[in-house]
Amino acid sequence: MVTAPAPETLLAGLDDEQRVAAQALLGPVCLLAGAGTGKTRAITHRIAFGVASGVYPPGRVMALTFTARAAGGLRGRLRELGAGGVAARTFHAAALAQLSYFWPQVVGGGMPRLVETKGRLIAQAAETLRLRLDTATLRDVAGEIEWRKVQGLTAERYAAVVDGRALPDAVSSARMLDLHRVYEELKDERRQLDFEDVLLATAGMLEAESRVAAQVREQYRFFVVDEYQDVSPMQQRLLELWMGERQDICVVGDASQTIYSFAGASSDYLLGFPSRYGDATVVRLERNYRSTAPIVETANRLMRDRAGALVLRAAGAGEPRAVAPQITVHPDDRAEARAIAAQVAEQIGRGRRPQEIAVLYRINVQGALVEQALADAGVTYQVRGARRFFDLPEVKQALMMIKGATVARTVEPLFKTVSDVLRSLGWTQDPPESRGAVRDRWESLNALLQLAEETPDGTTLQRFSDELAERAAGQHEPVLPAVTLATIHSAKGLEWESVFLLGLSEGLVPISYARSLSAIDEERRLLYVGITRARSRLQLSWSEKAPTRAAARQPSRFLAELGTRTPGAAATVRSS
Repeated sequence: MVTAPAPETLLAGLDDEQRVAAQALLGPVCLLAGAGTGKTRAITHRIAFGVASGVYPPGRVMALTFTARAAGGLRGRLRELGAGGVAARTFHAAALAQLSYFWPQVVGGGMPRLVETKGRLIAQAAETLRLRLDTATLRDVAGEIEWRKVQGLTAERYAAVVDGRALPDAVSSARMLDLHRVYEELKDERRQLDFEDVLLATAGMLEAESRVAAQVREQYRFFVVDEYQDVSPMQQRLLELWMGERQDICVVGDASQTIYSFAGASSDYLLGFPSRYGDATVVRLERNYRSTAPIVETANRLMRDRAGALVLRAAGAGEPRAVAPQITVHPDDRAEARAIAAQVAEQIGRGRRPQEIAVLYRINVQGALVEQALADAGVTYQVRGARRFFDLPEVKQALMMIKGATVARTVEPLFKTVSDVLRSLGWTQDPPESRGAVRDRWESLNALLQLAEETPDGTTLQRFSDELAERAAGQHEPVLPAVTLATIHSAKGLEWESVFLLGLSEGLVPISYARSLSAIDEERRLLYVGITRARSRLQLSWSEKAPTRAAARQPSRFLAELGTRTPGAAATVRSS
């Protein structure tokens, strides 16, 4: 069990702005926190300080975020700071827990089953309407259903705006309305709820049942919302219902990292917070601890004069590792991928660990050539968003055996017990020399052993087994010794020492279907997120044509703003 620290020690390692945030425990608080400014540190220390000083009863605090991984990370940090009793959940997890608890009391019987994936149900709705839709179109229809629901639109209100929506070519406005209607009918017939219904039903229950609302508001009195720029109208409505008349809420976000507007997110709630709460404490976190000065200057240059943009300051401005970002131009996509692979291999050869390097791109299909180029160069990589670590057969088997070992109540050290389990599954002290599936399996098992090595002294086997289960549930995967390939969207919230951003041409960044000013602005913010993932090295690149097309490309309009002649600006280099 972690000993609760003294309140003053929780403030000792914070900078001036973070300390102001941590001590603002009551009333409305808004933290405008730029990339790499230590926002998670600020909010976890704020919560822990509130608990340690007696202002917050741990069970009365709800910390909300948007992904299971982020929620798991919050829980881990809070536990280390002596605030393990605080609930840290996603909006959906919190709503689902309440809905499951109150449904038998309010409605009666068990709660309806959850729809695991909309695709199959939408395909059946299409079949009912005698529509033949391919898999991609089914995904687009699912996205449209989700957008309607998170916007809180009834069928009638959606019908009034559908003509202005960018719909799949194969689906007219009238047919889209039909698909929504039949999808809901099929779902109701089968007594099912989808992901968005959980929010809608919880909100409806709180509005209709004063007893339920009173019980929830008695349970949770203090709220913290991370990544507040990503909140949707439906989530905002639910948050307000949870709070009632109380105003003890702290929101944290960065308008420049709003990259999910297409899914219903809006930074308006973040930027409008001081207006809604006239007495709000507003703290700006702009001291960047992640990136070198040239990278920070590149990010600032991209967002200069944009609404709500923070101006970052590099905390380590005089660092010797500071290298100006570079823009490279390549004849085609294949040459671009090979050049990146060669530079990745060179960095690894100079001692950089593979897990400290990432290659980021706008859409998944761009990763194929990079995968091939890295494989040809003998570089191990992992694709973020592909098969999850805790879903791997060898990892699932190891977790099951570790859990089984807790029954034996062994008195051996944790590391020895875990290593014995992993040896029985084929782990060896020396890694296999060959690349391929055998080496991949060894790396997975070795990652579990490293987790055991990193546990605090005195950690029991039971505690370690429980932590692995929590990691699996929260998708909190260990870091493997491999270069990361990922879309920029999936890279949000992560960071690497060296980042390659490829494919920065018109039609990719900004993407071809981003035609409105608001859509172009979102593409700008997406590039900003990509840039701010890098700690010490950043390379941006584009190619003049695709391998299968003769048409020449143009560089992204954003590159012109980054490659100026001002000090620290990115320099453009043309490859052969």
